[in-house]
Amino acid sequence: MPVPPAPVELSDLAALRVLGHPRRQRMLQHLTLHGPATSATLARALGLNTGSTSYHLRELARYGFVEETAAAAGHGRERWWRAVPGDLRFPPRSRQSAELRHVMDELNHHAYAADLELFEQLQLDTDEGDPWADAFPYSRGTIRLTLPELREFFEEYIALLNRYKRPEADTLPEARTVLTRLLAFPAPADHNTRTDNRKETRPS
Repeated sequence: MPVPPAPVELSDLAALRVLGHPRRQRMLQHLTLHGPATSATLARALGLNTGSTSYHLRELARYGFVEETAAAAGHGRERWWRAVPGDLRFPPRSRQSAELRHVMDELNHHAYAADLELFEQLQLDTDEGDPWADAFPYSRGTIRLTLPELREFFEEYIALLNRYKRPEADTLPEARTVLTRLLAFPAPADHNTRTDNRKETRPS
């Protein structure tokens, strides 16, 4: 079983600005979902200009978010790019400067909106007869935790994801890339008198 990557905290303001650019987020998402691509194939898939796509890829590569990879067979000397896997973490909000907080808020805003748009679009595009039509589980719940317990909960979630990560050679042919997201936040202070632990979970 592969050793999971060590967490890396990303606090460099310039790197976060690069990552927070909406077009670059779309490019990273495409590389994550569909695997390596050239600037030309990315431009066609996302409706972007090839020249600007090449520039954005170089910017992402400068901070280690993407990297060049071997060209696909039969594609000559084209430059192919892939998303760099890893366990990137952001500084906790208490350690963010006002400028960093602004960048993080913009980054999160675009990322959450893109995730929700993709989730809704894929549900619409999946036929009822497709066995993957049931592949949209989500859960909404409430639990009462201390701050250390919440941190432990998060690390257990990351460990669970890592349990299911496998090298490409060990991945079954019928497997598909599955996007996972975790969003947790404290309820308003006046709601913290509740004593129940509630959950609402739906398989699709």
